[in-house]
Parts: sequence; structure tokens; C-alpha cells
Amino acid sequence: MPDLQDKIILVTGGTSGIGEVTARELARQGAHVIILARNRDKAARTQRDIKNATGNDRVDTVLADLSVMQQVRDVAAELHAKYPRLDVLVNNAGLMFGAEREVSADGYEMTLATNHLGPFLLTSLLLDLLQKSPAARIVNVASMAYRFSKPTLDDLQSERSYSPIWEYGTTKLWNIMFTQELAQRLRAHGITNITTNSLHPGAVATGYGKQSGGWLSAVLNLARPFMISPEQGAETSIFLATDAKVGTISGGYFSKKKPEPVKSSFNTPANNRRLWELSEQLTNTQFLD
Repeated sequence: MPDLQDKIILVTGGTSGIGEVTARELARQGAHVIILARNRDKAARTQRDIKNATGNDRVDTVLADLSVMQQVRDVAAELHAKYPRLDVLVNNAGLMFGAEREVSADGYEMTLATNHLGPFLLTSLLLDLLQKSPAARIVNVASMAYRFSKPTLDDLQSERSYSPIWEYGTTKLWNIMFTQELAQRLRAHGITNITTNSLHPGAVATGYGKQSGGWLSAVLNLARPFMISPEQGAETSIFLATDAKVGTISGGYFSKKKPEPVKSSFNTPANNRRLWELSEQLTNTQFLD
């Protein structure tokens, strides 16, 4: 088990499921863990539980709804004010929304805003803090649900066609494509102290998908007894955040702690670049251009 005493690690979506387990186990290994959460009460309860479970008092919380771009900017400014650097960013937060298309405070489709645009903007705003680390890592929690997607860059907001499961799967593909393009741009800019990888955590028995309602919730409830535990689901996130063997790998997609090919004909360098450019426009940021 690596000693993480000198590491400052931010975990988004760290109050439940694999995010909570990831934060707890990193704290158990001695890291200074920051949990980014939407709900103040859940954040405080999780912080208390992790401190009690691990004996590590270096567990902090910050609050933001990743679907709201101004809140992402505000929490990034707060992190800059509080911390000298960031050693690991675990972009874990992700949701599946309901049968009816919803929009965020900025007018963006909610799945896209929460699962892709928020993490994209947060990563861009924290890049300089990561650059201050001698060896930083960005870990993006994707999913093999990327195979259940209907990707198009001509209807990024799903205004013409919307389905919760397709939308979720598409944003998980965006997570993978973002990771690959980020790795390529870090290399192109000569930034050698930051690596980034994405992962499939496994089919995890958490509350995921409950808010989608209807047949999908019913199917997930039936499947839940056959799913893996959050502890098992967090293993690859923790591996990518800490293991020396992957310290020099960047742009990979992992499952069960092993690299896997991405099986999507949409996953091309040209589409990766175009997704990046569209994401910059929607989040009003410029990032490794």
C-alpha cells in the first residue's frame, strides 16, 4: 500500500458510492483528501465518517454543483486560495437523469453539464495547481456504458433526440475522448509531470440510475444483487490515482486495473479535437490550445 502522506487529492462526487470509498481509502493511505460535493449535510457527514474510519483528520470538503459553470469557477477559486498544489484530481461525479430532458442553470442538457462540461471546466481551472505537483494525475471515471451511446457532435445538447440511457452512455464516451485528447495536448505542450487516464469501475451496486425512473430503474433494481460492491468498484480509481506502475501512462482506458481498447468507431482523433473545441465554447474557457 503506497504512503500518500505528501499527496493532496481532490475527489468529486465523494459522498456516496465509489466516490466515497475512493476518498476513504485514499485517506486511509495517509492522503490529504478534499471531497467536492453538492450537498453540505452529506459532505459534513461523509467527512466525519471518513475521519472516524481512518484516523486521518486531513479530510476537507468543498461545495459545488458541477452542472452550474459559475459554481465550478467559484470552487476552483476556493481551491486555489486554500491549497499550494494538487497531486491528484479524481473526476468521479456522474449522474443519470430522468426520462424527460432537463436543462441546467446555464441552459445545457443536465447529463452533459454534470458528467462532461463540469469536469472539463474544473480540470481546466485546476491545471496550474496540478502543474505545481512533481507528479500529478487526473483520473476520469468513465464506464463501459460508452458502448450504449448514440454519439453526435451535431446535437451535443440532445435537443433533437433524448434518452437517459443513451445520454449517459454518450457522456461516458465523452469522458474517454476528453482523457485521450487531454493526454495528447499535455504531451504537445511539453507538460511531463501530469498524466491522465480513464476507467470503467464495473457494474456497481449503488443508487445510480434511480432517478431515471420507469423501466430502467426496474431493470437496475433487478440487476443490483448481481453487481459488484462500491469497494470493488473503487479499486481501479485508487489504482490509477496511486500505483507506481501507471505513473508514466497517459491517455489510457482501464478496467479491473488493466488497460482495455476503446471499441467505438466515433472515437477518432478528429472527433476528440472537435469535442474539445465545442466543450471550450460551452464552458467559456481556453485550455491547452
